[in-house]
Amino acid sequence: MKKPKWVVQKEQGKKHDARETVWLFGLHAVRDALLNPAREKLQLIVTMNAQAKLQEAIDQSGITPIQVDPRKFSAPLDPGSVHQGAALEVKPLDWGRLEDVCIGAVSPRVVMLDRVTDPHNVGAILRSAEVLGASAVIGTRHHSAPETGALAKTASGALERQPYLRLRNLSDAIRELQSMGYLVLGLDGEAEQTIEATLEGRRDRPVALVLGAEGPGLRAKTKETVDALVRIDAAGGFGSLNVSNAAAIALYASRP
Repeated sequence: MKKPKWVVQKEQGKKHDARETVWLFGLHAVRDALLNPAREKLQLIVTMNAQAKLQEAIDQSGITPIQVDPRKFSAPLDPGSVHQGAALEVKPLDWGRLEDVCIGAVSPRVVMLDRVTDPHNVGAILRSAEVLGASAVIGTRHHSAPETGALAKTASGALERQPYLRLRNLSDAIRELQSMGYLVLGLDGEAEQTIEATLEGRRDRPVALVLGAEGPGLRAKTKETVDALVRIDAAGGFGSLNVSNAAAIALYASRP
């Protein structure tokens, strides 16, 4: 019997995920990955100077580094990558299911990203999410930034500690969070109510904040699925915020 197309696609996706690896680079990102016991580490390429700076983390990880001449740094990175003499090949982290990271948190707040593809923006959002106590950052499997060295470097270590899930369908994930009791708020510059006004008297609720890509913003389907559209209270009509800055402000404004 022929398998349905969606079953074939799912199986192909799992096989692709099993093969996928990521090259992290830069001393900070590599050190944090080396010290993360949940991170599967494949190979470490370092210069002599970088190895000296990372030696404690290398010893703790148990990996045997490949030392190279700085002029012949052999890791397959983009030419513009500021690697600081260190690159680590790893498997992407597996944070489990949505409910695994979104149920049971002390002050549950989640950031959801609707087609935010810039790895630097997502890295900065992960960093803010960690600092401001978010339970998870959620993107889509397609049309969102995957784990990359650039994302990890911008996240400044947060990629190793802050759950980052990429799910098949954002609207389904929104509905799943709503079924868990989350109040899901979509950020829209044209919304009538501010985040603070919408949360008045509801600060005890788990909150999910949905942000769209700069320019297009939230998709129509996303706007239909959220519980309410909200805006950041601004001083005047000076334009829009960068999505990573908006995420940080929204997380702060929605704190319990």
